[in-house]
Amino acid sequence: MTRKAPTSIAMQTRVLFVCMGNICRSPMAEGVFRHLVKQANLEEAVKIASAGTHAFHAGEEPDKRAQAVMAKRGYDISTLRASRIKDKDFEDHDMILAMDWDNLGLLQQQADKKHHHKIQLLMRFATEHETATIPDPYYGGQQGFEQVADYIEDACAGLLEVARRRATQVAAA
Repeated sequence: MTRKAPTSIAMQTRVLFVCMGNICRSPMAEGVFRHLVKQANLEEAVKIASAGTHAFHAGEEPDKRAQAVMAKRGYDISTLRASRIKDKDFEDHDMILAMDWDNLGLLQQQADKKHHHKIQLLMRFATEHETATIPDPYYGGQQGFEQVADYIEDACAGLLEVARRRATQVAAA
């Protein structure tokens, strides 16, 4: 019996997507990124979660409009449940990716200064869209959710390349 050699992972990446209530943008990003990571066979190297800066919807499933847009694109986010970011999340994650400036500011206020380098805007990884932030589609119509999905797919594709590089880095001797 031959044993398959375990895949060597140079560096694990723990990603946390954050929006306000954790029912629209951040679960959409979590769903897209989980799908991409699985396709890239990086599930052992990349851990993914999402949270909100507020607890408005804690325990709830993602917004039905978000679920519908994601399902149409082949992503199932129906099993995700909203949660509020905790102090421990700043310690436990390598990348904490906010959807907009307001949530970025709230994260920076909540986090110890030693974790500020982990907090960034998700759209910094986008290559197709020029916008810096992902607008909240909650109070808008279907088109807003479609636009958010476009932005998230773009940014998550760029983020995957960063995670892939981290997973395959060879430690310098």
